[in-house]
Amino acid sequence: MEELKAELKAKIIQVLNLEDTTVDDIQDDDSLFGDGLGLDSIDALELIVLMDKEYGIKLSDPKQGKAIFESVNTMAEFIAANRTK
Repeated sequence: MEELKAELKAKIIQVLNLEDTTVDDIQDDDSLFGDGLGLDSIDALELIVLMDKEYGIKLSDPKQGKAIFESVNTMAEFIAANRTK
């Protein structure tokens, strides 16, 4: 799981072009939106595409996404349980 979390952090930084952010800057339980990383709704769409392309997970319910994208921990848990790639 730790390997998946580190991979996720690196992919989030790359996909969202967070140039001044390193993997070490993102804590596993930090909020991805709001006071945490400060991501917005456009970033959420990018994360949905990332999950589809990299892990074969398609999200159809926007409310589900809010819970999944709460933190790196919640993303990693969801991916581990639902990945097809």
